[in-house]
Amino acid sequence: MTPLESFFSSVQLPPMNEVAQALIRTLDNEHASIAEIRSLIAEDPALTAKLLRLANSAQFGLRRGVGTLDEAIAMVGIARVRCLSLAACLNDSLPSLPGLDRQAIWRNSTVCAGYAQWLASSMGMDAQVAWLTGLMLRLGEMLMAQARPDVMADIERQPCLPGQRWEREKRLLGFTEGEITAELARRWNFPMQMVQALQRSADPVIEQAFSRLGAVIHLAAWLADMPAGAAEDPAGDALTNLPLEVVDSLRFDLLSLHASFPDANSFVELSDI
Repeated sequence: MTPLESFFSSVQLPPMNEVAQALIRTLDNEHASIAEIRSLIAEDPALTAKLLRLANSAQFGLRRGVGTLDEAIAMVGIARVRCLSLAACLNDSLPSLPGLDRQAIWRNSTVCAGYAQWLASSMGMDAQVAWLTGLMLRLGEMLMAQARPDVMADIERQPCLPGQRWEREKRLLGFTEGEITAELARRWNFPMQMVQALQRSADPVIEQAFSRLGAVIHLAAWLADMPAGAAEDPAGDALTNLPLEVVDSLRFDLLSLHASFPDANSFVELSDI
């Protein structure tokens, strides 16, 4: 038994309902139709209600409110609706554990997701897959907190500059959050592209195992963990402090990124779903 298998034998996996499992299968199915995805979501009235509440939130800036699932799909797009639905299912599956501020982790995850979507869009990658992958990154912490609540509580209490949480997790627990989440995603049958990106999220720049999506998630998490400062140019300050090796691996032009740098407060807020 590998160390990772041994770890998973000691924790209880979060549950995923049948609708969520079916939606996950459509992520890897290029032939999945709008009608199929719509029908899956409509099977769960509570999920549909959450989705409509999200679609009507201020961050979407829709010209008018939406009152039905069909209107939400028409206004937001089926890919976004599917990812938001999976986000709601993931939120329902997350336990509340001593030593972890669940709301703070979820807020940080939504910011990471927003930056991942922005970075992926600038590269012509699938922005919705990037958003969902970024949102999932810290799920591994929930399982770590089950296995070693004392250690995780100590990690969370300490100041956390970008990249430091991964270093502490690796040193104290033997795995990073991304490695745990990757195995969880594999067991939930998420697409292999997402599994590999999560696996490589802490150290994506390894030639024989390079993951473009993993590098995007790495930078998004780095940005999400940056402290909010009073800099005259917060975008420039954030971008110049990114790990240059990862930026170069994606061939990003920092000047163009600076011009389109988003405000984290503009990202979709999922804390109330």
